[in-house]
Amino acid sequence: MTRADTVGIVGAGTFGTALGSVLARAGRRVVLWSRDLAVVESIQKSRRCTRLPNAPLPEPLEATADPKRLASEARFLVLAVSSKDVRERSRELGDVIDGSHIVVHAIGALATPVRGAKPSSNDLANERVSEVMLAGMPTLKVGVIAGPALPADLVEGQYSSMVVASRFDEVIAEARRLLNAPPVLRVYTSKDLVGVELASALSGAYTVALGLCDGLGMTTGPRAVLVTRAVAEASRLGTAAGAEARTFAGLAGLGNLLVRASGDRSADYVLGRRLADGIVTADTSRTEGARAAIAAVELAKSLRVRMPVLQGIAAVLAGKLEPREAAQLVGDTVAEAE
Repeated sequence: MTRADTVGIVGAGTFGTALGSVLARAGRRVVLWSRDLAVVESIQKSRRCTRLPNAPLPEPLEATADPKRLASEARFLVLAVSSKDVRERSRELGDVIDGSHIVVHAIGALATPVRGAKPSSNDLANERVSEVMLAGMPTLKVGVIAGPALPADLVEGQYSSMVVASRFDEVIAEARRLLNAPPVLRVYTSKDLVGVELASALSGAYTVALGLCDGLGMTTGPRAVLVTRAVAEASRLGTAAGAEARTFAGLAGLGNLLVRASGDRSADYVLGRRLADGIVTADTSRTEGARAAIAAVELAKSLRVRMPVLQGIAAVLAGKLEPREAAQLVGDTVAEAE
């Protein structure tokens, strides 16, 4: 297969591995880059990744620890790493790619700030991932993929869908051509890059909130109101940031939220349940949704957008509010008429 028909995946975590599995099973050549030599060796020798051992990884998928090989063999790249690592990976990719490369990310959070960065610096917690990518890479052809596609569902061959968003038609067209793998994965399109990024990040944050409220025994009626209010809150922040309000009721927003908050296969939902049980450790920012909640509150402050539900969950994560107090705050909020 040619370089133009090869998908490069940065990161051998659960999502990157699951996506690679789906594409390889569909006959697409995939080059997966991991800095973990043990992971690369496991994939090459046993066709399994230790981080997602149930995912079949047939021969069209290859693993490498060499970023130069990734850049030379794949023009289209998917950045699938933690938000904590996106700055470093963007800089590493920036050393090996050029303006011809297309890079989309699959990171459902805002970028984690540089340690020790001052609020006045450019490395703010509320930067979108695409902004960090543009700062660290020589290509302008960037985008995002997001939606209700859980790694377990992809591995099991369950129907999943995602949306790709970019300001560039070429990015959207190539993402759809290379990532669409029906019937397992269908890819839809959007030009609302800001909206899809924020909707994806905020859906993770509100998943934590729904896990917490489920753990505290919220019934289906108030739960439905909370979901509705979450989408409304997210769309307010999005429009203030330049996004389209309707994006937050789509796959990256509401679709993401409904899937992730419907069982125990989402780390964000599990964190919310643990918060309700009072058994979570001090490090409550270890999931992407938790990090998104804390960062999005800062973004809301800078844009002067009122987001009481998000502020409640961020306060719990920061240890400033007890879970039941936050649930009461949320209950009072959803009872208000807008």
